[in-house]
Amino acid sequence: MRFWQAALLLASVPAGVAAAGVIGHMIPAEPITEARIAQLPKGEQAAWTAYLARSRALKAEDMASLSRERAGGVAPDAPPTGPSGGAGMPLANPAEWYAGPEARKVADNIVSFQTPAGGWGKNVDRSGPPRLRGQHYVPIEHLPANARSDIPGDEDWAYVGTIDNNATTTEIRFLARVQAALPGAEGEPYRAAMAKGVRYLLTAQFPNGGWPQIYPLQGGYHDAITYNDDAMSDVIAVLTSVAGRAGDFAAIPAPLAAQAGTSVDKAIALILTTQVVIDGKRTVWGQQHDALTLKPVGARNFEPASLSSYESADILAMLMRRPNPSPQLVAAVRAGIDWLQAHAIRDMEWKRGPNGAMLSPKPGAGPIWSRYYDFTTGKPVFGDRDKTIHDDPNELSLERRNGYSWFSNGPQKAIDQYAKWPWRRK
Repeated sequence: MRFWQAALLLASVPAGVAAAGVIGHMIPAEPITEARIAQLPKGEQAAWTAYLARSRALKAEDMASLSRERAGGVAPDAPPTGPSGGAGMPLANPAEWYAGPEARKVADNIVSFQTPAGGWGKNVDRSGPPRLRGQHYVPIEHLPANARSDIPGDEDWAYVGTIDNNATTTEIRFLARVQAALPGAEGEPYRAAMAKGVRYLLTAQFPNGGWPQIYPLQGGYHDAITYNDDAMSDVIAVLTSVAGRAGDFAAIPAPLAAQAGTSVDKAIALILTTQVVIDGKRTVWGQQHDALTLKPVGARNFEPASLSSYESADILAMLMRRPNPSPQLVAAVRAGIDWLQAHAIRDMEWKRGPNGAMLSPKPGAGPIWSRYYDFTTGKPVFGDRDKTIHDDPNELSLERRNGYSWFSNGPQKAIDQYAKWPWRRK
């Protein structure tokens, strides 16, 4: 049987509407709510109810803390938006550099911008000055309305904090490097912030082992299990290092390391559970999955619920790095690699020209993969700002054709890694 029918996720085109190549419309992802938790099996409801209450309490304290700082005064300007993925936190410099003044300045900035809940916002250059009293924890990004249509609440309180765009995990890694270079009392503030960041990740983890994009919860698709842009894989990598207490994470207290190990085990189990099964056959994963139903869901208007080659390739690469894989993990990897190989696109080229990015024939080109594939047909699908879903990328608006990574050759790296994987034949 089909576990995920496209009809659950794509609304059909209304009768009488002529839209060549439009095969459906986005249905917004649902947030985590009490009403939805009440639909879960009785044995699961208590953990989710407690999770939701804890998230709301932490958000209220984050907001209250900022209000207390601003009482009776004028708030400083929010920090400026930096490059996507942040900046100013190099992780590959010589060890001695992290004990020096330049690294200490970055670490002080990171500590100052840590939210009371323990996380960090995204897209900030951490080489700037520390946070001022009353200053917002994150940049304020006034995005176009159709880019924010599924973000509820106050747009001035968004991504506080997040694992999107390598946020929080990069700050934790940088603090780990600095405190390791300062084993004495000078390193204590950085060790404390590092441990607080780890506890933030553990607290943000869903009862079933996934992570939302934003925590405390913000609503909409941000409440989904977030494989998008390798976010969950990155968290797993950090917590794996924490659990091993190796290298920069040797100072992590043993009880916290044990919690991190348990967290990673839960996350891996969830990943294996959420691998999409169609007609009894394992395939790959969605970009994000509903936290409660575990079904793939869409995100922004142009990111439809689908099978995602990019995120799935990253998941498979991460699974192949796990030591002593279980038979279930090996089977999941084998099925995922088979799916990627079967859905490679050859003799076609995605290239920007005078009329914008276009897909066109080119003998010998490829392989490339579409970012998204339809559950029913297994063919590529593409979304636009107006929530329409297309089967031809050349029919998208110019802004979306040029502004999104619809195709890539990234999955080939996972296929190449599989060819060298010791367990591929077991």
